[in-house]
Amino acid sequence: MSNIRVKVNWNGVRELMKSPEMMAVCRDRAEPALASLGDGYVISEYVGESRVNVSIGAVSEEAIKENLDSNTILCALGGA
Repeated sequence: MSNIRVKVNWNGVRELMKSPEMMAVCRDRAEPALASLGDGYVISEYVGESRVNVSIGAVSEEAIKENLDSNTILCALGGA
C-alpha cells in the first residue's frame, strides 16, 4: 500500500470560508426555513473573522414567545 500525503492549503480554506459563494450556500439553507416560520422572523448575515455567518432570529413578541415555547427556529432547520 502506498503512503499518501495530503497538504491542506489553509489560505485557500480561509478564503473559501469567507467567500460570497459560501454565503450563498448558507443563505440557501436559511431561506426555506425562514419561509416555513411565517412572520416575525428575519435572516441576518455577515462575514466574521474566520467565516461567513447566517442566522435566523425572532424579532416580534409573538415570534419570540413561539420560539421560546417550541424551538420553532431549530425545528425549521431540521434540528429537532
